[in-house]
Amino acid sequence: MRSALGRAGVDPYLLAILSTVGVAALLPARGGAAHAVSVATQVAIGLLFFLYGARLSPRAALDGARQWRLHLTILLATFALFPLLGVAAQALTTPLLGASLAKGVLFLTLLPSTVQSSIAFTSIAGGNVAAAVCAASFSSLIGIVLTPLLAAWLIGGSARIDGGSAVTLVLQLLLPFLLGQLARRWIAGWISRHKPALTLVDRGSILLVVYGAFSEGVVNGVWSALSVVRLCLLLGVCVALLFAVLGITTFAGKRLGFARADRIVLTFCGSKKSLASGLPMAAVLFPASAVSLAVLPLMLFHQIQLMACTVVARRMAAPPRGAGNCATSHPAREQAERAGPSARRWFSRSSSRP
Repeated sequence: MRSALGRAGVDPYLLAILSTVGVAALLPARGGAAHAVSVATQVAIGLLFFLYGARLSPRAALDGARQWRLHLTILLATFALFPLLGVAAQALTTPLLGASLAKGVLFLTLLPSTVQSSIAFTSIAGGNVAAAVCAASFSSLIGIVLTPLLAAWLIGGSARIDGGSAVTLVLQLLLPFLLGQLARRWIAGWISRHKPALTLVDRGSILLVVYGAFSEGVVNGVWSALSVVRLCLLLGVCVALLFAVLGITTFAGKRLGFARADRIVLTFCGSKKSLASGLPMAAVLFPASAVSLAVLPLMLFHQIQLMACTVVARRMAAPPRGAGNCATSHPAREQAERAGPSARRWFSRSSSRP
C-alpha cells in the first residue's frame, strides 16, 4: 500500500494528516479536553525542535559553507523570492479567498525549505547531495529565527509577535533547538540508533498540532467560511507559486553559471516549504482560532510539491537519448547510494516506473 502511494506521488503521511483533520471534524476537543490538548501540543512542539537541534550536525553545516554562492542563492529564493511572491499573492487573492486563507498563503512562503525531500529529490536527479544537505540544514536553522520575524513584519497583527509572545516563541522553538544542539554530543549516537522510534515521535507531534488546530477551528465554526470554489482557487494559487519558483530557480541557476549538479540543488532546495516546521510554527505564531485556516495552504502546497518534484526529478535523472542504459553509470543511482536508504527508496520508486 505504501509503495503504491509512493509510485503515485502521494505522501502517506499527508494522508495521516488528512485523517487527523477528519477526526478533529467529527470529534473536536472541547472544554477540559481542549485545554489538555493545548498543553500537550506545547510540550510536543518543544520536543520537536529539541530533536531538530540534536540531529543537525554543526560540522556538516560548516563544511558546506564553502559553496557560499549556491547557499546564498538558495536562501534568497527561500526567504526573499518566495515572500515577495507571497505578498503579491495575498494582495491578489484576498478578495477571492478571504483574509484568513490569503494570510495562510503568505505564511507558507515565509517558511524554511524541507530537509529530507530536498535531499532525496536532489539525489534522484543526480545533483550535489552534499550541498543539498548543507543548504537544507542552513535553511531550517535560519528559518527558526527568520520566519517569525518575517511573519511579524509581513503578516502583522495576525501573527502574535509582541513582547510576551516573543518570549513564548523563544521558549518553545529556539531554546529547545539550542538545547538539542548542546546535547548532541551526548545523545547523537542514541538518536541514530533509535531513528524509527523518533520518527514516530516527530510525526506524532505534528499530528497532535494538526488535531489541536483543526479541532479549535471546528469549535469556532471557521470551516463554514470555506467553500469548494475557494478550495479550488487555493489549489490553483499553490500550483502557480510552486511553478513560478521552479521556473525562476532553474533560470537563475543557468544565468549564474552553476554546474548542473548545483543547479539541481538550487531547483529543489529553493522551491520547497517545510510542513514539519510550518505546522508547529503556526501553532505558536497564530491565535488558536486562526491556525486551521492558516496552515491549510501549506498542507496543499506540501502535497503539490511532492508530486510535481517527483516528475521533475525523474526527468532530470533520465539519460540523454541514445545513451547507454547501464545502471552502474547512472549518476542518480550513484548519488542515491551515497545518500542513504531514504534516497535509495526514492530512486527505486522512480526508476521502476516506465
